[in-house]
Amino acid sequence: MTVNAGSAGWYLRRLSRMGPREVGGRVGDTVRRRRWRSARPVAPSVTGARFTAVLPAGAVAAVPPDAAKRLVAEADRLMAGQGEFFGVLRDDLADPDWWYDPKTGRRAPEGYAFDVPYRDEEVTGDIKQIWEPSRHQYLTVLAAAYAVTGDERYAERVAGHLRSWWASNPPLRGVHWVSGIELGIRLLSWVWVRRLLDGWPGAAALFEGNPVALKQIWHHQRWLAAFPSRGSSANNHVVAETAGQFAAACAFGWFPSSARWRDEALRSLERQLRANTFLSGLNRELATEYHGLVLELGLAAVAEADAAGVAVPATLRLVLLRMTDALAAVVDDRLRPPRQGDADDGHGLVVDGAGTDRWASLLATGDAVFGSLPWWPAVTGTDVRTPLLAALIRPYAKQGSGPAVSRPAGRPAHFADAGLTVLRGPGGVWCRCDGGPHGFLSIAAHAHADALSVEVRHDGVDVLADPGTYCYHGQPAWRRYFRSTLGHNTLELDGADQSVPGGPFLWTRHARSRVLSVDVSDEGVSRWCAEHDGYGPSVHRRRVELTAASREVRVVDEVRGPRRAVRLAFHLGPAVTADLVDDRAVLTWARDGEERSAVLDLPGGLSWRAHRGETNPPLGWYSPGFGRKEPATTLVGTGFTDGVREFTTVLGFRGR
Repeated sequence: MTVNAGSAGWYLRRLSRMGPREVGGRVGDTVRRRRWRSARPVAPSVTGARFTAVLPAGAVAAVPPDAAKRLVAEADRLMAGQGEFFGVLRDDLADPDWWYDPKTGRRAPEGYAFDVPYRDEEVTGDIKQIWEPSRHQYLTVLAAAYAVTGDERYAERVAGHLRSWWASNPPLRGVHWVSGIELGIRLLSWVWVRRLLDGWPGAAALFEGNPVALKQIWHHQRWLAAFPSRGSSANNHVVAETAGQFAAACAFGWFPSSARWRDEALRSLERQLRANTFLSGLNRELATEYHGLVLELGLAAVAEADAAGVAVPATLRLVLLRMTDALAAVVDDRLRPPRQGDADDGHGLVVDGAGTDRWASLLATGDAVFGSLPWWPAVTGTDVRTPLLAALIRPYAKQGSGPAVSRPAGRPAHFADAGLTVLRGPGGVWCRCDGGPHGFLSIAAHAHADALSVEVRHDGVDVLADPGTYCYHGQPAWRRYFRSTLGHNTLELDGADQSVPGGPFLWTRHARSRVLSVDVSDEGVSRWCAEHDGYGPSVHRRRVELTAASREVRVVDEVRGPRRAVRLAFHLGPAVTADLVDDRAVLTWARDGEERSAVLDLPGGLSWRAHRGETNPPLGWYSPGFGRKEPATTLVGTGFTDGVREFTTVLGFRGR
């Protein structure tokens, strides 16, 4: 089914997922947009503004030399005009066209922001390609390079690009004034640009002494106050909006409304962080990349609060603590978290060069702020961001009175509220089992139809892989594939998804999963069992066992119900090759220069075939990051089920 996100049918489906309060709020937003078209808000005049939210003495000196070296190398590439956004290499960043999409060659139309059809790639181009440079996170990299080197070339390039952007994007004109998450992250970038350029003689003239900058900062905050993400859209977007609003109101508190914006944003941020996070600490969108984004945004917001001396509710810090412990619990031996749900490579704050491990950086910051626990994995990498955030954020242990905190005494394996379970075996065998809710809120925007899917790694290498996301807008066939049931390591009936999509960020019916049992108490065998109702009247139940001694993962799929066509898929990681003969596949890959292998014994009652890099329809692909895909082998077994039938798959690792 082709779903057009601009069609009347889509609007009706979207409306059906809203409650009365959200509908009323959106009607008010529409009225306000129309009013602003003819009577746009006027920014107040500001005199005597000063920037005081500077880094403490010694913060930059604490940056590890190897992290600084990677940062400067990245900054030099940017100075040469080179960069990469979602797999597209650019060489025009010395003087960028802020409205140009190099992927399609299109340039977004001008005009009143809310009239721009930004979802229509035929008119606007790939909106993610246009938006990403204007988050100005590459400018925070250049500003950080100035901070660690004192080389004014970096500062002058930042200043030139900011002045160019402000001139090209006056308030409410064009695509950069359409989406609140973009405005929120951009504000956070500006705060850090100003902070990192503080030693540069031109910093004050660029920001607080510049009427154009003051107008931009005010209009960004006024926009965010007027158009918050609402109801079924209050996911990671609203966290980014409130974090950026709060950061700017703290660091750029120069306007009559600054105190009100700060207080309202802090209340909203605390409320939304709690709403977006399970009590276990996992993000409710069940999309790991957004767990990282929200955690980064929350830490950056707390840094601004502590820098400005603004009291933060203890519950806000507690959510960030739980998120950090949860991240430490679910990563594999190479510090890679699950590949679950959507991922668009979004970051809250970027001050590091290429090659810096995002997840190691977050755990290092968590250690500095909250303190690590004995069961946390070791972090050996370095980064720039951790010492800078740690210099601003007061350590959690010094926060004084607050709610009693009980942190896990051992490494959690099962997160009951999120339905996520990680089974571990010797030699770096890691198995993630999914028995959780179908995403967050009524539209579950970033969910995939992946109920009961498994993901298996060996020493950090994807063996049975979650293929990822690849794209959002403009390529509906690929969007459908990467979030489909067939696109995951689970079972499909009658060629349909377990949950029903209604658009690229909309699900109209959600499969309900429930975990029936988990037992990780036996050091010899770990067990998990769950089922879902997405194929009523049939029921799909799956059991997974990980046996330590043999390093064997056994997956038993049981289907109860009338005769149905079945397809069982196992997606291999891009490093894995498969030699399939009948119902046995010998898997091989290399790790650290050594050959590794496993045997995958597949259910004999199905007819098995290997697929790789097929396009019509898509099958056999892996997306290592947003906008990028590469061929990978997918093994698909087809057949029928009637009454009660079981399909048993056994993955056994050989050698080391």
